[in-house]
This record gives sequence, C-alpha cells and structure tokens, in this order.
Amino acid sequence: MGSVFLPHLHTGWHVDQAIVTEKERLVVIRFGTDNNKECMLMDEILYSIAEKVKNFAAIYLCDIKEVPDFNEMYELYDPMTVMFFYQNKHMMCDFGTGNNNKMNFVIDDKQEMIDILETIFRGARKNKGLVVSPYDYSDRRID
Repeated sequence: MGSVFLPHLHTGWHVDQAIVTEKERLVVIRFGTDNNKECMLMDEILYSIAEKVKNFAAIYLCDIKEVPDFNEMYELYDPMTVMFFYQNKHMMCDFGTGNNNKMNFVIDDKQEMIDILETIFRGARKNKGLVVSPYDYSDRRID
C-alpha cells in the first residue's frame, strides 16, 4: 500500500529533477517495480517513516520498467534498490555487503531505516561521499 501514497517518478527527467532541485534534504529513491514483493515490503517501511523524516529526506519511487534510463548507469539489476542523493551527488553507504553504491535488500525495521537515513544525511552535510551504516548487514546478500 505504501507505493500508492509515495510519489512516483515517471520519466528520466522527473528522476533528474528530484535529484538536482532538492538542495536541503536527502533524496531517497526506491528503484524497482511496484508489484515486486521486496519493493512492496520496502515501500511499506518508507511510507511509514516518510512523515518522520520529511524534514531531512524526500522519498520517491521509480519503476525501472517504466523508466529504464538509469538501469545501466546505476546497475539496477536487483528486484529492489534504494539509492541516496544529496545536493545532486550520489551518496554511498557501507552496509558491510560489499556494495556501497546502493541498498539492495529490505530493511524491515522502521527505526533502523530512520537511523540509516539520518546517518547518510549527517555525512552528506559534512561533505562525506561515503558513510558507514549504523548497522552491519554483512550477513545479507552480496552482489
């Protein structure tokens, strides 16, 4: 149900505009398809925290079948991927999975996701391009 309420980016231009125009907040984009189980689970978490993080994070959804423009550039080959941007810069986070460019696993705890977004936002404000996640996911899937 979260995918119904969160804003969708329907074209490559909309994705670019979301990333480029947001000057103060972290831009969080879930790439995937709305009918994928992992996406549905992540969308629920993102929707449930959207109001709590609205002062420092803007959350969007992008269907990789509707908007394939970034699939190759961002290596969007997983069913569900979450990426982070701040002031038109891609933010990386070390989750312990070996892939610092994106989150390609579901976080099922609201507070955990809020903590991750806060950590990335704080690092971004300090001009760090890579931050370390407050949680270790080294036991998760590695690509």
